[in-house]
Amino acid sequence: MSSERKFPDGFTFGVATAAYQVEGNIENDWSDWERAGKCKDPNARCGLGVDHWNRFDEDVQLTKDVGATAFRVSIEWARVEPERGRVDEAVLAEYRARLQRMQAAGVRPVVTLHHFTHPKWFHAQTPWHEPASVAEFRRYARLCAEQVLRGLDALVITFNEPMVLLLGGYLQGVIPPGIADGARAVAALANMGRAHAAAREEVHAHAGKLPLGISQNQLAFAPDRMWHPLDRALVRLGSEAYNHAFLRALCDGELRLFMPGIASARVRLDGARDSMDFLGINYYSRAHLRFVTKPPYLDFRFKDPRKRGLTDIGWEYYPDGFGQMLREARAYGLPVWVTENGVDDRSGERRCRYLYEHWLQLLDAVAGGTDVRGYLHWSLMDNFEWLEGWGPRFGLYQVDFQTLERKRTPACDYFRTVATTRTLMAPPDGSSWK
Repeated sequence: MSSERKFPDGFTFGVATAAYQVEGNIENDWSDWERAGKCKDPNARCGLGVDHWNRFDEDVQLTKDVGATAFRVSIEWARVEPERGRVDEAVLAEYRARLQRMQAAGVRPVVTLHHFTHPKWFHAQTPWHEPASVAEFRRYARLCAEQVLRGLDALVITFNEPMVLLLGGYLQGVIPPGIADGARAVAALANMGRAHAAAREEVHAHAGKLPLGISQNQLAFAPDRMWHPLDRALVRLGSEAYNHAFLRALCDGELRLFMPGIASARVRLDGARDSMDFLGINYYSRAHLRFVTKPPYLDFRFKDPRKRGLTDIGWEYYPDGFGQMLREARAYGLPVWVTENGVDDRSGERRCRYLYEHWLQLLDAVAGGTDVRGYLHWSLMDNFEWLEGWGPRFGLYQVDFQTLERKRTPACDYFRTVATTRTLMAPPDGSSWK
């Protein structure tokens, strides 16, 4: 294989963030979760985040400095509607002004409407497992379309990683709303599908035909014990349920979920058929599945069978799975955007190699016929990583969490070189995964 390969004409390189993790001073369901001591570090608080709310233009410039021409951000529903029915018009106007400045600076907005967080009233008054949630999200999407997105050249993502919200929030109960109930989990996922379709209608009606999709977390799966038939069966079931069930529902209008001992359903989703204009893929790792004899009848773990070393967060380093997910995405017949991909690299010395090996997989998938339009790196800068708190370092820019200074990592120059030349070359001498 040649050491240098070209990305397609028009291919977009960008970076990604999420409002709660970076903006700071947001009161929502996650801030309550933290105060209740429910993160891995019970004292962890997002608080000021990395002050992106006050440093937005500086961070757009950092985006340009690494050669990126797209920036994924999210609108924080809790800022927009801190109390049900009370809309903060000034916040909507501020989000719009920011996106306009970003676009004027030559950076295309990629706007996520829902990135895990909710206003404090949501779970108490209109939770996802209740039908009223769909109408509430439709109303919120209409506000965003009319007052923020109108007239912009943006990509729109309705939901970030709905299956992560389902598993963590409705089956394991480890993230808000902290429920562990299979029936309510199915109802919640179905309503998120309906809400996605409703949001698409509102965006297309009030902001023009902006390309709209979701960001789906994709995991590669492997049997924990290759010789065990039930471990192998779990891989098939896990891949279908986690990676594909929700995507298929947004293509054919029917949610078919089969997770024995956990949750199963076959539900029609009115309006959801053909409701994605593109497919967003978030990819980080591979999980090994093992059958166990007690509900939920499976265990999963991150292993290192190839002895390449786990990432600093403890996930398997497995670029091959990225290529596998991109090849599987071809079946949907939609343009694909990599809406997140990155690594917790606390030394800053392994990210270049990570990028190189994942970009090789992406180019192989493109050569095989997958229509990949862009790659958004997670993340522009270090941030608050949900249950993990302040430990992980996913940023192209390292953040000093005391001073909030953004500092370039070795990956910044490498990312810029590849992004501006659209040519993948080997990473700098001395870069290594292990």
